[in-house]
Amino acid sequence: MSPISAWAQEPAPSPAPAEVKVKGSLSEGRRRQQSAEAVTVVDLRRAQQQSSDLGEVLARTQGVSVRRSGGLGSNARFSLNGLYDDQIRFFLDGVPLGAAGYPFGIANVPVNLVERAEIYRGVVPLRFGSDALGGAVNLVSDTRYDTHARASYQVGSFGTQRMSVEGRYRHEPSGFFAGGSFFFDYAKNNYRVDVEYTDDRGQLHPINAPRFHDRYVARGASVEVGVLDRPWAHRLSLRAYGTSYDKELQHSVEMKVAYGEVEYGESVYGAVARYEQPIASRLELKILASYSRRTIDFVDKSIYGYDWYGRRTSGPGTPRGKGFPGEIQENAASDQTQGEGTGLARGVLEWSLAPAHVLRVVLAPTRATRTGEERISSRTSAPNPVNTDRSLFTMVSGMEYEANLFGDRLQNIAFVKDYVFHISSSGAGSVALSRDSHSFGAGNAVRLRISKPLYVKVSYEYATRLPSSDEVFGNGVLARPNLELEPELSHNANAGPRLELRRTPIGDITADVNAFYRDSDRLILPLPGERYLQYQNVNRARSFGLENALTWSTLERRLTLDGTLTVQDARNASSEGPLGYLDGDRLPNRPWLFASWGARFRIPGLPSQRDTLEPFYMGRFVHEFYRGWPSLGTQEYKPLVPSQITHNVGISYTVYGGPAVVTSTLEVQNVTDERVYDFLGVQRPGRAVYLKVSGEI
Repeated sequence: MSPISAWAQEPAPSPAPAEVKVKGSLSEGRRRQQSAEAVTVVDLRRAQQQSSDLGEVLARTQGVSVRRSGGLGSNARFSLNGLYDDQIRFFLDGVPLGAAGYPFGIANVPVNLVERAEIYRGVVPLRFGSDALGGAVNLVSDTRYDTHARASYQVGSFGTQRMSVEGRYRHEPSGFFAGGSFFFDYAKNNYRVDVEYTDDRGQLHPINAPRFHDRYVARGASVEVGVLDRPWAHRLSLRAYGTSYDKELQHSVEMKVAYGEVEYGESVYGAVARYEQPIASRLELKILASYSRRTIDFVDKSIYGYDWYGRRTSGPGTPRGKGFPGEIQENAASDQTQGEGTGLARGVLEWSLAPAHVLRVVLAPTRATRTGEERISSRTSAPNPVNTDRSLFTMVSGMEYEANLFGDRLQNIAFVKDYVFHISSSGAGSVALSRDSHSFGAGNAVRLRISKPLYVKVSYEYATRLPSSDEVFGNGVLARPNLELEPELSHNANAGPRLELRRTPIGDITADVNAFYRDSDRLILPLPGERYLQYQNVNRARSFGLENALTWSTLERRLTLDGTLTVQDARNASSEGPLGYLDGDRLPNRPWLFASWGARFRIPGLPSQRDTLEPFYMGRFVHEFYRGWPSLGTQEYKPLVPSQITHNVGISYTVYGGPAVVTSTLEVQNVTDERVYDFLGVQRPGRAVYLKVSGEI
């Protein structure tokens, strides 16, 4: 496990250990961590007691950067070893995150509904049945099938409220189980920011004003029923869900222009069915089928302009008239809805050739269709891509062979993958287009155990990432379609040792070091035009780096210290094309040096025998980086995201009362009120105070 799992997530030992329930996810997580797979396992149970969201928690893991354009609910960019966004695939219990009920991205998934995160670095296991360029993140929910219930409630600065409830019931004689979950998130995000205000004479003045149009509301629920351990089904389950969010948009990309009425949101509902059953003595079948319906709304039709005080500065009844509606771009108002239906299936056939040898075959087709409606007619003659019918079909298949040799001292996993890609687009006023693509991939992962606490991993994959629907079809707002996009390709390699010393005279020590290399071709990047942007295959990039993590704790875990450090160098390797003249330049707008550290002190038996106090501290550093290409422009005028250090402190109080465990946490984030930026000009929240209460029975 990574250091964050060791100090920020592991449940504290109880003064009455016999009454603390031990969950199966930890042993499964350790098994996954010690396999040949290039994975970092982050146990999230400690984070469930604290106020940081999932994005902030994952950002403390080596090799991971999560950058946000604001507070809770804002857009987030996830980076793993220098590759970004759709180049990384996200899952919940093996189901693509969007098709599992979370369309708002991984950073905003409620942390209290997730047990652990598995971060796969560049080499993605075949069992996911998915393409990926730079890796994958699999969020694993509570895998217990016993009767339990838990809930949490958080309140704090900037009008923040977060609530989650989860539970499950199991009838042992019949194997029947039923469970459900619910969450609700709300934030005004009215933190103060430093901006420039234009007065009536057109002069700029620096001011400090609260954000007034940045509200975020999300809600969701799911129910699951099924049976376990029956003669005709090892597992049969059906999960139905529905989630949605609404978000106000406060400002332009660089926070230079305020908006007062622009809004967007999404909703998704669907179902996931699973069936697992041995069909012979050494042959097991696992089937997954899912369908989801996603609706995306975007509204920008105000006839007014706004300043940073929330006052109307143009439009009817103001000194300055406004010709046409639309705040983001005048005369480009929009009131649109897009609908996307996605159906996916995945079959895994696992054959135990011998006790230490397993052969797996996977077949995973996916089909997505998208339609839309723009309710405001354009003043141009060009057809609006929102009003076209578009479809995307992919199929990932392959074979994997796993061997465990010499008493599990050596594990080797070799695999081959096949990718099929088909897109089509047609509709009124547009030209019917279609395109097909076919490619292959392969990889191998090795784990050699040198001694019980020390092992070394080496892995490689020739990876493929198929274009997403937004990249191919556009998003109907600023991104135009490009059906000529080619899949991205990458050579990904990892190598490094891991040391897990437990119960030594000086305590527990975990050290993890990993060197990585990525050689990626046909990278898909958004290129801006006069009014719109379009995704294109434009460049080749190489990146390499070193990530490491260290944790130390005393024998009884009274004191735990940890730290992570990541250094990465990602550069343009294109000698031709539109970026050929920048060959060798560091890729812009990407952090290249970042670190985190923390400490926790556990005081059992205080204030009473069955209680525990845990003061904790977390720090994070990000080195400055250029927003643009480093070789362009003069040094003093290059846009720069500054270096920054943030500190969080808090204290948790846990009461063990019979079968129930209740934890209350008071936490102060960004204690020094640092001006924090993840993107040029876009200020993130300052000092914030949160109170969170969570309980389980």
